Amino acid sequence: MNKIMRVLGILFLSIAIIGGFTMRQTASAADLTDKKAILVVSFGTTFADTRKVTTDAVESKIREAFPEYEVRQAFTSRIIIKRLAERDGIKIDTEKQALDKLKAEGYTEVIVQPLHMEAGDEYAKLTHVVEKYEESKAFNKISIGHPVLYYTGQEGEKPDDYAIAIKALENQLPKLGKQEAVAMMGHGGVNPSNAAYAALQMKINDAGLKNVFIFTVEGYPTVENLITELRANKIKKVTLMPFMLVAGDHANNDMAGDDKESFKSQLIAAGFKVDTYLHGLGENVGIQDIYVQHVKDAIEGKFDKSKRSKDRPVIPVIE
Repeated sequence: MNKIMRVLGILFLSIAIIGGFTMRQTASAADLTDKKAILVVSFGTTFADTRKVTTDAVESKIREAFPEYEVRQAFTSRIIIKRLAERDGIKIDTEKQALDKLKAEGYTEVIVQPLHMEAGDEYAKLTHVVEKYEESKAFNKISIGHPVLYYTGQEGEKPDDYAIAIKALENQLPKLGKQEAVAMMGHGGVNPSNAAYAALQMKINDAGLKNVFIFTVEGYPTVENLITELRANKIKKVTLMPFMLVAGDHANNDMAGDDKESFKSQLIAAGFKVDTYLHGLGENVGIQDIYVQHVKDAIEGKFDKSKRSKDRPVIPVIE
């Protein structure tokens, strides 16, 4: 009898040990499959002061909002990455290097959140990169979030990103006198998304904000368009602000520089008094919150472009 009891005891102990080992293996496997990361991607800047209070601040806000995710940073500008390495000894990954590292480290879910203002060339390049990793099945899930300006409230289901951004901008606008204005400088370019700046101006007008104007460095509206609007509205004094993530080279030189080609100098030459506000939108808490929300949307797959509105039929495939 005692012998039988000893055998049964050994058997139960063995089962317990094997079961515990199996459970640990299962837990370890689950840990591996649940490795999740958020890659925060911006064009980058060589201006250290603005980088800390803009890109780094947004990254910290995202890290705080999603503690279950590893948060990494990448720049898309190879020139800026090279300059930071040579001048400051700072190593910043490109978007591809960062994604390859996440893959090598066993991450299976990656959310890529760009810090762009609109869906222009830089966003298109990043989207193309994400699509390549998606096609190769490098991760179980890889998604890309939207820039600040994307949807305009279409179909009653999409958010009005413009109205949300304008609400955030109101927090940094100075109180304007009767003949005073704010002119916000975007980047602009040849990409069709440059139309976002004209749409933003219309949305600003719809919101009832008076004497707040948008112009761009490389697109439309131009500084000439701005000067025409200022004169038409009998403006005497203008405060220039960057409609950009960081107050970097464009803000410090193209916008607020002292040479005769800067926008500040052109406006002074046109007869206006000019103040400058050298703070990137990445410092604006409301704009930071927009990026956090766009990460959340990407995690949830909330605005999947492959899905049509429930009230609209599927677009037929034409052979």
